[in-house]
Amino acid sequence: MDTITTNNLRTQSSQLVDTLKKGGTVSLIHRSKVIGLIKPQKEIKAFTKTDIKQIREVAKNLHLPKISYEDREKIYKKQLVDKYGKDIS
Repeated sequence: MDTITTNNLRTQSSQLVDTLKKGGTVSLIHRSKVIGLIKPQKEIKAFTKTDIKQIREVAKNLHLPKISYEDREKIYKKQLVDKYGKDIS
């Protein structure tokens, strides 16, 4: 399947899904003009144990200051007040 019209989206949706699962792309046609390209979404890779270890090592090498949850909340509230004003709840 290379193209699909907006009228055929309902009737040929199963073919569209099959094409996308195989990694193909489909051009979307509306009133005899190509208006877009439908392509499959990239799968998000889950972190592995080695990825987590590397992230922890990088964080340790940055020597970031430790901030308590109360301090984080104060900083966040201050940023909200700076951005939106005092009248937010």
